[in-house]
Amino acid sequence: MNRRIRTATAAAAAAAAMVATMCGAAPTAAAPPTGTGAPHGAAHQPQADILNAPTLLARTVHGNVGYREVGHGSPLLLITGSGSSMDAWAPDLVDALAAHHTVVVMDNAGVGQTSPLPAPLTISAMADQTSALISALRLHRPAVLGWSLGGMVAQALAVRHPGQVRGIVLAATQSGTGAALPIPAAAAAAADSGNPAEVLSVLFPADQLTAARAYGLAITQYPGYYQAPVAVRTAQEAAIQQWMTGADRAGRHPERIHVPVLVADGASDALDPAPNATILARSLRHAHPQVLLYPDAGHAFLFQDAPQFTATIEHFLRSTTGR
Repeated sequence: MNRRIRTATAAAAAAAAMVATMCGAAPTAAAPPTGTGAPHGAAHQPQADILNAPTLLARTVHGNVGYREVGHGSPLLLITGSGSSMDAWAPDLVDALAAHHTVVVMDNAGVGQTSPLPAPLTISAMADQTSALISALRLHRPAVLGWSLGGMVAQALAVRHPGQVRGIVLAATQSGTGAALPIPAAAAAAADSGNPAEVLSVLFPADQLTAARAYGLAITQYPGYYQAPVAVRTAQEAAIQQWMTGADRAGRHPERIHVPVLVADGASDALDPAPNATILARSLRHAHPQVLLYPDAGHAFLFQDAPQFTATIEHFLRSTTGR
C-alpha cells in the first residue's frame, strides 16, 4: 500500500499527541476507552459538554458502534477521518454545534468499541455501518459532517442510503471518481516523518502554530484519549486509495447525491490540494453544492477557524434543510 495516499487525520492525531506532550499533557496512546460503554436505550441524559459525555454502545446489524451524544435539537452526525477516534473532534467545535443540534460523534470500524468490518475494508462498507447506526439510534435523517476520510464515508452514505441523510458537509475531503489530485509527495513524507514540526506543517500553515498547539491540547483533554490501532490505519489507507482511484462503486456515482451539500477546505491544505474542492463540487452536479475555501488555513481548517465554520454550518443547515 502506498502510504502517500494517507489522509491527514492520522497525522492530526499524532501531531496533537506530540504537541500535547511538548506542552506538558500526556495523552493515552492508541487505547480504546474501557468501562464506559452502555447499550443504546439505557437511561442517560445528554451531557452539558462533549468532554463529559459518556461513550455509549449501539448494537446494529453491522456490529456494535461506539458513540457519544451531546446537545439538543435536530440530529447532526460527525464522522471522523483516517487513523483517528472520535476524540479527534475539538471540544469547542462539538459544543458549539450542540447549542442547536443533537450531535452524535462515532468511532469508525475497528476503532474503540466499534466492531471491525470484514476485510478488505471499503468506504462503502463503512457507510453501511454508519447507516446502521443511524437506524439503531433512530436519528431520522440527520445532517452529516464528514472530515477527510469521514467526508468520503458521508458521500457513500448519501449514495447508498439517500433516505437517511438530510444534508452533508464535506470538510477537506476528495471525490471518489478518480479525478481527485493526489496527495503531494512532500506533504505525505512530512506527515509520516514523526517530526512534530513537520507534521504540524501539513495540518496548519506555518503562521498558525498557536492554533495547532491549541488543537493538540484541546483534544487530549478527552478522558483516556485514544487513536485507531495501526492495523486499522493500514486498512483505512487501502480503502482511501480505492476510493480516490475510482474503484469504490459509491464513489463513482456522485450524481446520485441530491441532498444539499457544503464543500469546505483550507486554501492552504498541504495534504488535499485546494483544487480538489472544486473537482468534488463539480462531481456533485445534482446537489448544487456550496464551496468555501478558508484563507491561510490547512487540512485542520475546521478547528483553526472553528467559530466561523460553526456559523457557516449553522447557516447552511437552516437555509438548505430547515433544521
